[in-house]
Amino acid sequence: MKEFLLVFRADLKNMPKSSPEEMQARTKGWMDWIGGIAAQGKLKDRGNRLTLEGKVLQSADVITDGPYFEIKESILGYSLINTDSWENAVEIAKSCPIFKANGTVEVREISVL
Repeated sequence: MKEFLLVFRADLKNMPKSSPEEMQARTKGWMDWIGGIAAQGKLKDRGNRLTLEGKVLQSADVITDGPYFEIKESILGYSLINTDSWENAVEIAKSCPIFKANGTVEVREISVL
């Protein structure tokens, strides 16, 4: 099995405003999606959402507020999955609920060097 990192991104400024009911439905969608991956035995770590605050270090002496204000999309969270191929990792990512918020999923294989 190979390990893949799924990075969830979205443009927070352009996300639609949601009612409490819509937020609850969105949360359920995420829980169902993660639960489906776990039911297949492919979830290594469900990961977490990330706060919007952060620091970016360009060197030991250059530290700026972040994260990455120069990019359009913010990294909102991540998950780790185990699967046997890129194709399977991409198939899992295709059903991610982030797409309902016009977000993206970056799929990266974890190197075991």
